Amino acid sequence: MSVSRNSLNQYKAVDINTRVNSASPHRLIQLLFEKFLDEVAIARLLIERNEMGKKAAHISKAHSIIEGLQLSLDKQAGGEISENLENLYLYIGDRLLEINQHGDIHKLDEVCALIQQVKQGWDGIAPPAQSNREPGKGENTGPGDLFVGA
Repeated sequence: MSVSRNSLNQYKAVDINTRVNSASPHRLIQLLFEKFLDEVAIARLLIERNEMGKKAAHISKAHSIIEGLQLSLDKQAGGEISENLENLYLYIGDRLLEINQHGDIHKLDEVCALIQQVKQGWDGIAPPAQSNREPGKGENTGPGDLFVGA
């Protein structure tokens, strides 16, 4: 059974690497949001099962994702929106630390809802397809520029 599980884990790792390596900057941010929501969902189940030790690893991964999102903000291009997102990510990071200490499901649901809202907005600003751009043109100047490389 361990050989099958090891093979499955290797397949998952290759799949993730393939998705990340072939993703646009916009899609990479979407993948971070999705992974955050996955980690929070797992942590929620572990809190419900009172498996606090295992929960901590998933909260830690979610916290790392939030830090990555915060570091990816382009404050110069993003202006006030970038500043607001940074404040939101700081708030979520603080909440995750509290959740890790106390296992509060209500706070976990709160941060999940906040990221779902941001993800929904991000999903709505998908950049136009590369094939529609003229060579050397088409640099983003809209909300997608809130993140470095987007």
